[in-house]
Amino acid sequence: MKVFSIGFTEKNAEKFFSLIKSQPAIKILVDVRLNNVSQLSGFTKKNDLQYFLKELCNVNYVHIPDLAPTKEMLNPYKKGNITWEVYENNFLNLMAKRNIERIDKSLIEDSCLLCSEHKPHYCHRRLVIEYLNNHWNTDFEVKHLI
Repeated sequence: MKVFSIGFTEKNAEKFFSLIKSQPAIKILVDVRLNNVSQLSGFTKKNDLQYFLKELCNVNYVHIPDLAPTKEMLNPYKKGNITWEVYENNFLNLMAKRNIERIDKSLIEDSCLLCSEHKPHYCHRRLVIEYLNNHWNTDFEVKHLI
């Protein structure tokens, strides 16, 4: 099974939707952002994104806030007050506490996880996929769209 991930920063709308459209295996975009109405990139606001995905890519959209960190967890990392390692450990504990493995696997299969970070290395979308692979005993092949 293949899972994709994408961040919207450093991409304009054309690049973003072209990357998604280039992967016909993507059936649903799973928004793992805490705030899906951000003004950072207007084309990624919830209602606009849902419309563009369906019209341009024939891809469905779902927002799953349980797959996002809390503001209290994210802000210290963004401000440089905690290291990536501390943030990662905190987020792994939060996913366990939320029991995210209870979500329907079909939402993740053939999906693309969306967050803001351009590269996945220091983004929680990578952690979500790794966590679910471990807890579901799956071996999702991950392709990061950059």
